[in-house]
Amino acid sequence: MSYKTTLAPGMVLARGVGRCLSSLGFAPLTEFVPARGLRVDVIALGPKGEIWVIECKSSRSDFTSDQKWQGYLDWCDRFFWAVDPSFPTEILPGDAGLMLGDGYGAEILRMPEAAPLTAARRKAVTQGFARQAALRLARLHDPNVNLAEF
Repeated sequence: MSYKTTLAPGMVLARGVGRCLSSLGFAPLTEFVPARGLRVDVIALGPKGEIWVIECKSSRSDFTSDQKWQGYLDWCDRFFWAVDPSFPTEILPGDAGLMLGDGYGAEILRMPEAAPLTAARRKAVTQGFARQAALRLARLHDPNVNLAEF
């Protein structure tokens, strides 16, 4: 019996972004919720504590229908768009970073300027990151464990 799963295009791109970030020494986490009503595609914690948020867009309509992305800027030191090679990059805001990728990897085409978080916000994001990552790891070891979401 073979097992095959089909990922949505954005999740395929997020996998490649995660591989790129890992190669740079970052710890990536997908589907992170920094605050109620927000869910970033990828957040990454760097070796020096820096926090990057990456939004993966699979099409023009995926980008134009996203009304929340500016709310993500308050939760990271650097913000990036990640798209595949066929995406019309000219429609993306020029002050954000840009990654080009696929399901196997990605590369940074444009590095955004850093907008460092305040110490209190950095602590909150880092603790939320650690908690969500630990809860996911616990579920891998015991899918039936009763863990409270936050």
